[in-house]
Amino acid sequence: MNESELIDWIQLINTDGIGPVRFYKLLAKYGSAKESLKVLSAKQALFLRKDAEYELEKARRLNIRIIARDDKDYPQNFNQLNDAPPVLYVKGRTDILNYPAMVSIVGARNASVSGRKIASRIAYDLTENEVIVVSGMARGIDSAAHKGALYAKQEHGTTIAVLGTGVDVVYPLENQELYEQICARGAVISEYLPGTQPQASNFPRRNRLVSALSAGTLVVEASLNSGSLITARMALEQGKDIFAVPGSPLEGRSAGCNQLIRDGAYLTESAEDILNTLAFTQNRQIKAYPKGDLFANPLDKGQKNDNIPFQIKTDKAFSEHPLTDLIPAGGIETDELIRLARQDTVQTMMQITELELEGLIERINGSVLILKDKKSRKN
Repeated sequence: MNESELIDWIQLINTDGIGPVRFYKLLAKYGSAKESLKVLSAKQALFLRKDAEYELEKARRLNIRIIARDDKDYPQNFNQLNDAPPVLYVKGRTDILNYPAMVSIVGARNASVSGRKIASRIAYDLTENEVIVVSGMARGIDSAAHKGALYAKQEHGTTIAVLGTGVDVVYPLENQELYEQICARGAVISEYLPGTQPQASNFPRRNRLVSALSAGTLVVEASLNSGSLITARMALEQGKDIFAVPGSPLEGRSAGCNQLIRDGAYLTESAEDILNTLAFTQNRQIKAYPKGDLFANPLDKGQKNDNIPFQIKTDKAFSEHPLTDLIPAGGIETDELIRLARQDTVQTMMQITELELEGLIERINGSVLILKDKKSRKN
C-alpha cells in the first residue's frame, strides 16, 4: 500500500459513522477507500484529508508504525474478526505480532497481592517457555502479567500490550515506566488515533483484540460483572480456550473465575496447565522454582488470615524479606543486588518482582531499585 492509499484508509475509518464493518462493506462495494470517500463526500462531511496527512506525519515523528490490514506485519489472527481494525498503530516491535504462541492474561484492576503474584508468575513461566503474554496494561492483573513477562529471560522477556487509548497515551499514568519497557522489548498496539484519551467505550472494544491475538485467555480474579469476563466471552466466540484461576467463594474477586470454571473453563494453577492444554510444551520444560520461592502459597508458611486467604501481611513481609537488607538508602542497580544476594538469579529476580508487586520497592531509571517509604507503600 502506498502512502496515498494509506491516507485514504486513515481518512475513511476516522469519518463519523464509519466503523470497521461498514469500512469493509464500502471497500467491497466501491473497490477502494478512495472511491468510497468520493461517494460519501456527496452525503456527509468526511474526516479531512489534511488531518489524515497530519496523523501520518505525527506517527512518523513519534516513531509509531501504522500497519494497514494488507500489510505483511498485520496480525493475521485479527482476520478472524469481522470488525478487525483496518489500521493499527504500533510502538515497538512489529515482528512479534504474528508470533505463533501467544496467551492473554486479564483480570481485576483492584487485584489482591496474591492475584498479582499468580498472574506475574504464570506470565514469567509462559515467557520462559517461549510464549508471548498479551494483556491490556491496566492496573492490577494486567500490569502484573506484563511485569512477569518482562522479568523472564533474565529481564529480556517480551510482551504485547493492547491499549484502549492512543498508542502514545499512557493509562494509567503510574504505568509510564512499564509502558516504556514494553515499547523497548515488546509492542504496544492500538486501533485508535495517537492522542486518543481514555474513554469508557473504548476498553470493551479493545478486549476483542486482546483475545483475538492469543491462542487462549487466562482470567485471574474477576467479579461477576468484570470487564475481564467480556474478554473471556469474546475469546469463546472466537473459538479460543478459556483458563481461570480458582479462588475462595468468600472473595468477590473470585466469583467470575469460579463461574467460568463451572461453565467449562480450564481450572488453572500454573503455566503448565496452559502449556499442556495448548500443546505449547513440545521440546520445552517448565523451569523448577527453588524451594522457599516467594510466589508459593503463603498459607504453606503458616500465615493466617481469617477473611481473605493467601493475603500477605505487607509490613511483616517487608521486615522479614532478606533482599531489603541489601538495598541501601540511595538505591542499588538490579545486577548488583543479584550479585550481593548470592543465590539463584531466577529466584532473586522473582523476589524482586514480589517486592515490586507489594509496593515495597520501586524501580527508577529502568534498573535502579530503591526502598519505598513506609508511608507511601501500597496496602
